[in-house]
Amino acid sequence: MRVTVIGKSPAWQDAGGACSCYLVTEGDYALVVDCGNGAFAKLREHIDYTEVDAVAITHMHADHFFDLFPFAYGLLLTPRQQPVPVAGWPGTDAPARPRLIAPSGAATTVRAIASAWGDEALIESAFRMEHYRASAEVEAGPFTLRFREVPHYILTFAIDVSAGGRRVTFGADCRPNEELVEFARGTDLLVIEATLPRPERTGVRGHLTPYEAGEHARGAGAARALLTHVSDELDPEWVRAEGARGFGAPVALAEPGLSLDI
Repeated sequence: MRVTVIGKSPAWQDAGGACSCYLVTEGDYALVVDCGNGAFAKLREHIDYTEVDAVAITHMHADHFFDLFPFAYGLLLTPRQQPVPVAGWPGTDAPARPRLIAPSGAATTVRAIASAWGDEALIESAFRMEHYRASAEVEAGPFTLRFREVPHYILTFAIDVSAGGRRVTFGADCRPNEELVEFARGTDLLVIEATLPRPERTGVRGHLTPYEAGEHARGAGAARALLTHVSDELDPEWVRAEGARGFGAPVALAEPGLSLDI
């Protein structure tokens, strides 16, 4: 199983970067976890988007799902997906239509957004959309996906992806919590957000600091920790040092294009 970072920015994109998006592959099966703003163009640098088999979304904040919209337009409008020959493409009776595995209520959200320009069914036309719940276990090709709700500002799920006895756990966005620690127990790789240089000034928590991210990975007994959702305005060496201080061992810092074999 290979995990490739497509985008790692927080809610505002890095210069030239993209928000949360990860490509997970096993053999010729391709799973995308999250598809935040800016991610679709970056995803195309690594894979033909018509070859993506499934997309799983952790929560319905723009930096985790908004590039489903350009992704959908690509699937619906590209010449090679048309039913008749177009511009050198032979036409097809079986256009690619990836699975879209999203939290409860996601369909209502994407319909409301797309209806603003009169195309309410855009996402459901391009993807085979299905909803999951916290207790669900979903099979996607060689992968088994499990879900655990974690505390954030809206309904949010960590996603655990396993194949062949190997696991990677995506922590999504969350405030300090025990739910993620328990869910990620013994994972081979914990991909965990480390957004903040210090806790939120309002006192209302929704994200982690790099030190807290490292602490969560240590508590879970993760073999490796990958810190993500970090702005390019933070000193990367400071982020690594703080994460390692919490983890008790070196941590990796997500960068676009970084690939890790699990």
